[in-house]
Amino acid sequence: MTRRRTVLVTGGTSGIGRAVAARFAAEGAEVFITGRHSDTVERSAKELGVRGVVCDATRPEQVAAVSDRLGAELGTGLDVLVNAAGGLPETAAGSAELPPLEALLTQWQTSLEQNLLSAVLTTASVREKLNRGGSVISIGSIGAERRGGSYGAAKAALAAWSAALSADLGALGVTCNVISAGYVAGTGFFQGQMTDERHQSLVQETHTKRAGTPADIAETAWFLASPGAAHITGQTIHVNGGAFTTR
Repeated sequence: MTRRRTVLVTGGTSGIGRAVAARFAAEGAEVFITGRHSDTVERSAKELGVRGVVCDATRPEQVAAVSDRLGAELGTGLDVLVNAAGGLPETAAGSAELPPLEALLTQWQTSLEQNLLSAVLTTASVREKLNRGGSVISIGSIGAERRGGSYGAAKAALAAWSAALSADLGALGVTCNVISAGYVAGTGFFQGQMTDERHQSLVQETHTKRAGTPADIAETAWFLASPGAAHITGQTIHVNGGAFTTR
């Protein structure tokens, strides 16, 4: 009898993270999702048929608590970690009253915490639980290549960190990759600021002439965690319809 894989998806209550959790749950994996708000975690876990844990991945004590829970509930260790938590930094209450440089520092610190340090902390917390043949997958962005601001810089750092981590985890039989997502429609990423004109402009940048979907990223994550991708590690996989090309 084949053992069920165990999967942890941070930021698994919406958007790309939710789609990734649904993809692994569909194969029968034992999936844990995290999110910052108890109501959305509870609702999403019930809808997806997975286990939900409230956790702000930028808070070390909360990340450690998730790792402890995994250790208590999973006697088989962890097979797949997907670092999907992140996004554009929201404007903090009271930031408009801050001096310009302090406001700028707050924005950059928030971007780094949400999009880099959340993955660093989570991965470090579960490192000893990763099974041989397992995978660490982090969700990056095309913003790391262009027009990304503090968010793009954080995602570029995520890719650099992941490449270095791959060398460390390789000896343990664990692969480590980044999926750099292009424009993905149907998520809350743009916080209600996406216009029809901007949408059309982003679509026209692609070769496929369509926006990406959360399912596009989820299928790539599933492949990277499959036996067929066992020799792919230390890489950034660009999933953007050709809006950014490599050679």
